Amino acid sequence: MRSTTRRRAKLSASTGAAIALALVLAGCGNVTTSSSSPEDKAAKFPDGPVTLVVGQSPGGSTDLIARAVADNASDALGAAIPVVNKPGANGALATKEVANAKPDGQTLILLNASLITITPLAVSADEAVTLDDVDVITGISQDDYVLVANADSKIKNFNDLKNAKKRLNYGTTGVGTGSQLSQALLFKSAGIDGTDVPFDGGSPTLTALLGNQVDVASIQLGEAMPQIKAGKITPIVVFSEERNKYMPDTPTAIESGVDVAVSQYRAIAAPKGTPAPVLEKLRSAFKKAFATDAYKQFNEKGLYTPTEVDGTEIKTNWTNYAKKYKELTEKFGISLGGGK
Repeated sequence: MRSTTRRRAKLSASTGAAIALALVLAGCGNVTTSSSSPEDKAAKFPDGPVTLVVGQSPGGSTDLIARAVADNASDALGAAIPVVNKPGANGALATKEVANAKPDGQTLILLNASLITITPLAVSADEAVTLDDVDVITGISQDDYVLVANADSKIKNFNDLKNAKKRLNYGTTGVGTGSQLSQALLFKSAGIDGTDVPFDGGSPTLTALLGNQVDVASIQLGEAMPQIKAGKITPIVVFSEERNKYMPDTPTAIESGVDVAVSQYRAIAAPKGTPAPVLEKLRSAFKKAFATDAYKQFNEKGLYTPTEVDGTEIKTNWTNYAKKYKELTEKFGISLGGGK
């Protein structure tokens, strides 16, 4: 009986000592917990390569911009930034995938503003993407649209366009794009009779214009400039809010009396809920990339206008554009999905 009592006493003492040891170890920080502070996560970031997802195919302007930013930001970030292309639905599929990724800053998306401001006018609410799904890190650049005509055409300026004695066919780079919206608003606002002819991208649209299959077309400046310099197409107006510095002699649509401003803006975003210190690390790395001579030269070569503002300004601006475009399309009865 005494032996049993002694064994129980030893067991009780042993258990108490184990509990005491565990408490001491916990106090010394040797026991890990399941959560960590944003500061801890930022200190460990980046934990390996940071993937920059692009919702468009390789070789296009969005892809080229992503690679230029990634190449020039990797040293500042201290990690490789591989670019992964996942095209589909004008970038909506890739954006939704990144929005659902772990919010640790290791997976980012390069956004086209048209996905947020224009595409929702052409698709169902279930298919639309909003900025509420992500944390915008920084704006990147602005790519302006220019309305062009075949150099052999009688259309040399905006007055020629307004005074045309026939119904005009205008080529667009696709349904739900800035190319389509810019011309639809221009034609409706100016009372010009026209028919929307969509193509799949800038190259086939230019080919159609050069082949006189359409009368005019709205093309991103970087794609149109080689043919403008070659004298094969004539710039009529640009759709930027102010004259484009690469085409100072071409008036804006606004200057021509039509309040239409449609440009392609781009930004980089992370999944919603990414810790603020991680976002700041990323923002700092991208700012350093924007300041490099190599990146500045890339912008000049591609005819991109820097729009390197913070995420808050991007969200405000893009939200305002989305609201304005919705109001204008409703005012003029424009259906981007219906080709009106």
